[in-house]
Amino acid sequence: MTHNNQKYVCALIFGSVTLTQGITAHADFVADSKGELEGRNFYFNRDFRQEGARDKAEEWAQGLLLRLRSGYTAGTVGVGLDALGMVGLKLDSGDGTAGTGLLPADRSSGGSQDDYAKLGLTAKMKASKTELKVGSLFFKDPVINANDTRLLPQTFRGGLLTSQELAGLTLNAGHIDRIKANSSSDFTEMTGNRIGGTSNSFNFGGGDYQVTPQLTLSAHYGQLENVYQQYYGGLIHVLPLGTGQSLKSDIRYASSREDGSFRALDNTAFGSMFTYRLTAHAFGVGYQRMNGDDPFPYIAGSDPYLVNFIQIGDFANARERSWQLRYDYDFAALGLPGLTFMSRYVSGDNVERAAGGEGKEWERNTDIGYVVQSGALKNLGVKWRNATVRSNFGNDLDENRLIVSYTVPLW
Repeated sequence: MTHNNQKYVCALIFGSVTLTQGITAHADFVADSKGELEGRNFYFNRDFRQEGARDKAEEWAQGLLLRLRSGYTAGTVGVGLDALGMVGLKLDSGDGTAGTGLLPADRSSGGSQDDYAKLGLTAKMKASKTELKVGSLFFKDPVINANDTRLLPQTFRGGLLTSQELAGLTLNAGHIDRIKANSSSDFTEMTGNRIGGTSNSFNFGGGDYQVTPQLTLSAHYGQLENVYQQYYGGLIHVLPLGTGQSLKSDIRYASSREDGSFRALDNTAFGSMFTYRLTAHAFGVGYQRMNGDDPFPYIAGSDPYLVNFIQIGDFANARERSWQLRYDYDFAALGLPGLTFMSRYVSGDNVERAAGGEGKEWERNTDIGYVVQSGALKNLGVKWRNATVRSNFGNDLDENRLIVSYTVPLW
């Protein structure tokens, strides 16, 4: 770890202790505070199978995440402060195997940096059931969805207002001006994935209404200023079918157009996922369709809110159609709580290739995870994620990720 990063982390820890000692007069602020330290050990291997491609991207890294969350001061309007300190350490990265997204690139060597660190501070205010957060943010929303699929999570910089004053209704609105990628210590402007265009302003708002315990309706809007604007509508319904049985319907629709002076943009995206659950088993069928002359737009590096966005692919090319089959099993039914299994297959076609003809692709994922349920290692998690991708217009990939995580409550 570099000297500057060591000072960075020490300052965070020292600052958190000083803050706690200096606010003992605010009982709610301290009594409701929480602190935890999470360790993530991440091995990533991606083999490139198409002719003429590089051999592989392979790295192993250790991440540490210190989360400090205060309560709120007493009064009609309570205030608080959250902090997130993160450190990433390279354990192994051979010659020519960098580029996994676990670590920042080292331009001088062409490999990856040995370590990196970042700090996020978030001021917050709360009145009744309405909360405002300003600073470093991590959240998921249908029009802007933070990525947490690498060593350290992606974060945004801006403000987020959330209100739950009315029963069953959650409203949110916000503004983002910068994004910090998973493997970066710096905030940067936002770029439209696949479509290009950069901006330092993303505005969004919307709400989710729980009509009944089984039915939730959603409506959201997002604008990457001078690049694109997007309208989203969704429905989630769970139909009980008897003891241990249910049918979940997840319907999503988004319409995207250009914003301001950006080039013409035309995309509508429809997605549906139906999941039948029978005790420990879950069987899912999904369909996704892109219409219009352009791919589905979203902020590069973030996660698109699409039913067929999976481990590697998003199946969101212009005019692409894709189908998904999925199976999940919870081994708690066999007396092994904490052990889970998932396998899915997505096939896409109708893609317009630059070389002409119809583009086709498919991806298969398998996840096996186990979380220790008791004892000294309680909450220790191990997950293996495997993926295979084949395409006649993109990369052919075989990928494995092995993730070991452990969270320790500090108080």
